[in-house]
Amino acid sequence: MNETTQQAIVQTLREKILAGELSPGQRLVEAQLAQWLGVSRTPLRYALSVLSSEGLLDRSGARGYVVRRFSVRDVLNAIDVRGVLEGLAARSVAEGGVGAALAAALDDCLRDGDEIFRNGQLKPGDDVRYADMNGRFHSLIIEAAQNAAVSAALSLNDKIPFVSPFTIAFDEAARERQFMMLMYAHRQHHAITDALKNGEGARVEALMKEHTHISKESLNLSLPALHLIAGAA
Repeated sequence: MNETTQQAIVQTLREKILAGELSPGQRLVEAQLAQWLGVSRTPLRYALSVLSSEGLLDRSGARGYVVRRFSVRDVLNAIDVRGVLEGLAARSVAEGGVGAALAAALDDCLRDGDEIFRNGQLKPGDDVRYADMNGRFHSLIIEAAQNAAVSAALSLNDKIPFVSPFTIAFDEAARERQFMMLMYAHRQHHAITDALKNGEGARVEALMKEHTHISKESLNLSLPALHLIAGAA
């Protein structure tokens, strides 16, 4: 069994957990899972141990695992952690100076976001476009910081549902409020980019921390619909 196949099983299981196909509190039985996924038990065992180390599964007995239940507090705490870590990264980028390539890539993200909000309402597919743009924007700053410890901590933190910048919790019932909220978040993207280009380290660190409050508000709007978080009401 090669490493690529092992990683594919890890990714498949991770996606099924985050999509709610494997529900919070569900016990995972190796033999049944192996049959369901059509894989042998050795790489599956490896995948389960990886997902346990990421915090998506809890150990149960000698060989068993259960899908972890995330409380709303777990998610909100992890969003706070993201704000602190991204603030640290952004500050180091601002103080180190923003090169032409990074400035251009950030400007591309700003243009893509501006286009989404130009019509005054979210069209079908705009939620996916926004999440992709948002993820790229945040990733550019993290990569530019070249801080392996921050990158590793964020990678682990992002495994908690709804914490990654690539994940936006949308709620059809509150579409208008969500539009206003995301438009405000995108104005923050503009302010963050300006602070980075101007070398304003303390300002951009504060802006990044403030920016995560939008993630929390967006999540609060969507809580009734979230099946990933057990007892989220």
